[in-house]
Amino acid sequence: MPSRPISPPDAWRHNHLGHWLRISLERFDARVLELMAQHSGVALGLSNLAARGQVGAAHWHITRHLTPQGARLSELAQRAGMTKQAMGTLVNQCEAWGMVSREPDGLDARAKRVCFTPIGWAWLNAYQESVAQAESELRETMGAEVAAVVGLGLEAYSAQ
Repeated sequence: MPSRPISPPDAWRHNHLGHWLRISLERFDARVLELMAQHSGVALGLSNLAARGQVGAAHWHITRHLTPQGARLSELAQRAGMTKQAMGTLVNQCEAWGMVSREPDGLDARAKRVCFTPIGWAWLNAYQESVAQAESELRETMGAEVAAVVGLGLEAYSAQ
């Protein structure tokens, strides 16, 4: 069946803020990943994985939500809004890549804490620098004033 062009009454499905936010987030994350693949501080193996698109949006959950003190798997999953099983799969991958390790939890001998390794700390540093670069590029594209208003608006919206 031939595809039909989107008629004006249906245009709203591709012309709303949620649509533009999703596309913008995908572009932003892709740029961060591109910058990280080229970052001199990222271990060669991780750099190659990033360049080939093997590190994906799901892996950002560990980068974004693992605290410097480490966290139990259940805490990490809760912060990322994921199931413990899904987070366990991500942690297993990141552990195999050398980004994180599981260490004994000082408060509970039965539990383990997920912690950054030196490779993971370098990854986190590269992530911080890459996010700053991508954000700078976004501000340059939009203009500082528009970017500030967008940032404030998104912060207010997400706080509700």
